[in-house]
Amino acid sequence: MQQARICKGCWEQMHVPVPLRGVISAPFRAFGIRPSRMNPNTCTICELMFTKVMRARKITIDATIMFADLRGYTSLSQSQSPDVVSGLLDAFYDECANAIWEHDGLLNKTIGDAVMAVFNFPLQREEHAKNAVLSARQIQTNWRERRETLVEAHGLTADKLGIGIGIHSGELSFGEFGHSHRDLTAIGTVVNTASRAQSVAEADQILVTKAVFERFQPDMKDSQSRAFQLKGFDVPIELYVA
Repeated sequence: MQQARICKGCWEQMHVPVPLRGVISAPFRAFGIRPSRMNPNTCTICELMFTKVMRARKITIDATIMFADLRGYTSLSQSQSPDVVSGLLDAFYDECANAIWEHDGLLNKTIGDAVMAVFNFPLQREEHAKNAVLSARQIQTNWRERRETLVEAHGLTADKLGIGIGIHSGELSFGEFGHSHRDLTAIGTVVNTASRAQSVAEADQILVTKAVFERFQPDMKDSQSRAFQLKGFDVPIELYVA
């Protein structure tokens, strides 16, 4: 992943060049200003302000949601040692995080053997749907390369280590939700649709909705759609292979 030398968030929102890396960043780190865990191309100032805003209110945004799931993880966890399983999961998280951050996405959640990413918040990008698809393609490409090493090292089979990805775009709510356990995340039909699209994607496959297809159509003009009866939806949903 190409790492920014100054915080993208502070520069885009306030035109303040907050250094993230290099010698010049040392004084800032002394005051706790360092790369954010949500996106290392933003800083802890952004993270703090972002969290405070979200605690105060929920917002409606146009964004793209991506879910990526490591296929075969459950069965492998029953047949491999804890060290092998944890190493596999770490490798999966690393590849997803780097690709998401490379395309200005927010790694919102890690859920067992899956990740959820948000594109177009807090870093706003007009082509957020395109960024999500490019991120997904990068995940698949890098994972296939890394998978070969894992297969050779642990005697695993490649067909059991694929990633299924689902992507959807549209309006959603972002904020803190819950009472006893508050969670900073996105909710709504867009999130549910992306999750369900991921659930029907085959290993090594990326499925996107018509909303994503229409925003990224020039690069997907030859992609054919197929109707899927997704769990929780009354009518079939058209999905495209990206």
